[in-house]
Amino acid sequence: MKKIALLLILFFVGIPCLEVSGAQKPLEAVQGPIDKIISILNDPAYRDGAQKAIGREKIWAVVQEFFDFTEMAKRTLAQNWPNFAQPQRKEFSLVFGEFLGNTYMNKIQKGYRDEKVVYLGEEMVSDGKAVVKTKIVRENVETPVDYSMMMQEGGWTVYDVKIEGVSLVKNYRTQFEKILMKSSPQELIERLKTKIEKQKQGEEVSDEAALEGPKKACLPA
Repeated sequence: MKKIALLLILFFVGIPCLEVSGAQKPLEAVQGPIDKIISILNDPAYRDGAQKAIGREKIWAVVQEFFDFTEMAKRTLAQNWPNFAQPQRKEFSLVFGEFLGNTYMNKIQKGYRDEKVVYLGEEMVSDGKAVVKTKIVRENVETPVDYSMMMQEGGWTVYDVKIEGVSLVKNYRTQFEKILMKSSPQELIERLKTKIEKQKQGEEVSDEAALEGPKKACLPA
């Protein structure tokens, strides 16, 4: 899970350094929002106090422009998705997105260390799907990061991110599957809501045991 936390830091704050010419639309769909986020992170007006919270909200608004949390929620629940009633699917998608946002916004704001994103190219998987391949250069360490994207009505959106082949969606899927073996869909939603309330109160919610509670984490370190 430490890799996933690092991945989201790098994903949200990487600075584009294009290596290929003639960037395709999937690349542009990632590069544009990242430029906006970098601008916010580099703005001294958003570094302290209440202004830092405003910067956090601005970053999250940008993330929501190109990160498809509904598709991500569907793929994370996988075979459990049909067990959720339509209102529960919508609620889960919103709550899951908020949970991720609260979990990682602090990491993004605190973890920015002038990382560089080098775009290696893109692979068209089908007419409506693509994988944007990049590498993150951080303190002389290069880490491969792939963005799984799909064409929606509003353009290209990200529905999964992989770091060194490890999928964010699959990591959460493992955890949710374990929970849903013993709990109902609504119970999972309520558990997420409880964690969100703790986050709002300033309580640190561990990445590795965010939903399972104090016993142990379901996700690999």
